[in-house]
Amino acid sequence: MVVTKQSIIGDVLDAAPDTAQFFFAIGMHCLGCPASRGESIEDACAVHGTDADALVEEINKFLASK
Repeated sequence: MVVTKQSIIGDVLDAAPDTAQFFFAIGMHCLGCPASRGESIEDACAVHGTDADALVEEINKFLASK
């Protein structure tokens, strides 16, 4: 799986539940909420004031290492 800024958070979590740690680390503690699971990474990062590119890079590095 390759994650992009347009990836839907719920899809990422369904495919790789252990990526939740990266969302939690930047303050996205609402991962169980249906609304947040339907957001793109880019939209969620905009709401939380974080860098979507950096988050996507971290997640992809993690997934590639598995």
